[in-house]
Amino acid sequence: MTTTAPPEHPPAGSAPGSAAGRLWRAGRAPAAVIGLLVAVSVLLSLGSEQFPSGHLEPGSPEPDGARALVRLLDEDSDLTVARTSEAAVRAVERSGEDTVLVVLLDHRLLPEELDTLAGLGSDTVLVRPSLRSLAAFAPGADMTGRVDDERTLEPGCALPAAASAGDAGVTGELYTAGNGVEALGCYPAADGSGLLQVAAPDGSTTTVLGTGDPLTNRELDSAGNAALALNLLSAEDVVWLRPDVPEEVGSATLWELVPAGVRWSLAPLALTLLLFALWRGRRMGALVPESLPALVRASETTEGRAGLYQSRKARDRAASALRNGFLERSVPKLGLRTDSGPDSVVAAAAARSGEDPQDLWRLLYPSQPDPYTADDEAMLRLADELDRLSGRLR
Repeated sequence: MTTTAPPEHPPAGSAPGSAAGRLWRAGRAPAAVIGLLVAVSVLLSLGSEQFPSGHLEPGSPEPDGARALVRLLDEDSDLTVARTSEAAVRAVERSGEDTVLVVLLDHRLLPEELDTLAGLGSDTVLVRPSLRSLAAFAPGADMTGRVDDERTLEPGCALPAAASAGDAGVTGELYTAGNGVEALGCYPAADGSGLLQVAAPDGSTTTVLGTGDPLTNRELDSAGNAALALNLLSAEDVVWLRPDVPEEVGSATLWELVPAGVRWSLAPLALTLLLFALWRGRRMGALVPESLPALVRASETTEGRAGLYQSRKARDRAASALRNGFLERSVPKLGLRTDSGPDSVVAAAAARSGEDPQDLWRLLYPSQPDPYTADDEAMLRLADELDRLSGRLR
């Protein structure tokens, strides 16, 4: 005796006409496109590295940034980048005796912050300082001139850092030390020195540079700029203070806080939604005419408008409607144009009907007040006379 295995049935979701199959066939193409665009958006938002920018910004690869010098310093020194005066104070206090503090953009610091930094007693390099910063770090030094050309200057001094570097492009602000100040000027010009080193009673020094151009990526490899920068900042610990711009609390909007990569990734997503809406919103076929739900006879419309005229006692409008209707029907019969004037219409109607022209003037173009709007009987008389005249014009 043989037994026959029952026939295998396909799974529920694999039937050709199943709802799941139809849904998959209809949605797989849009899903693939959306998935591809989402992947591209993620790659766009994560694939590009964002670098800071700004003059003497330690992480900026732009021409006016200082990334090249900072990387050179980081190879031989313990470099710390500070964005606030408090961070710079903590970094100097943690460092050893062989420490150099580089102060940039000191106009962003408050006077009390400058006094605190000057009181640390570490060797300091001021890059194009303000007068307030000069008074705090190098009392007795003053800015006395400026050189604006792009030439290089000779050291002209016995300072080892400058003498070994040779000519450098330190043209910018010039400084001079007052009487009784222990200072050494280098790179002299007509009105002062492009580099001035002032000694403090505690043994620390403050070196003032009239320009930050020799420290930038663009000028670092020119003349002796690199050697001068590395000699001035030669120390075991270097604290690079570039204060950030003070920001008002709550001034940034939500859109400004969103990273630029995320903002750019929204563009392909918006385009995807637009294309999807256009695709799904296409016309599926010709328009289907539909019959009106109800038919209204012309007589009912006329009676309804007449009832409105009667309820408002608008005899003048009703009389005007009667005359306009008569003229629209009769003027073409007289061989006249629809825009013919009253004189032509009255003359042609009188010639065709034999009526007195004066009577026709009173009937078709009455003077004010209109005698045919005095009461309802007058209006009925107007309608009768217009019907009689219409019969004679045939």
